[in-house]
Amino acid sequence: MCLGIPALVLDVNEDENWALVDSNGAVFKVHLHILDEEVKKGDYVMVHAGFAIGKIEKEDAKMRLEMLREIIYYGR
Repeated sequence: MCLGIPALVLDVNEDENWALVDSNGAVFKVHLHILDEEVKKGDYVMVHAGFAIGKIEKEDAKMRLEMLREIIYYGR
């Protein structure tokens, strides 16, 4: 099963083509190599296996993060 996780872009390193992102309080770097659109601070991206695989709208990201929180909460 593959799972994409929404994340907020905190910073972008254009020289090395990666972004620092925050997903539900976890901050980490993701590669931007497979995106064909510009990513900037404040954007939301879908992350899978260390790669940003697409930009998503803020409201969509918030809805998906809330769904993940519910899955984690009810899975206990």
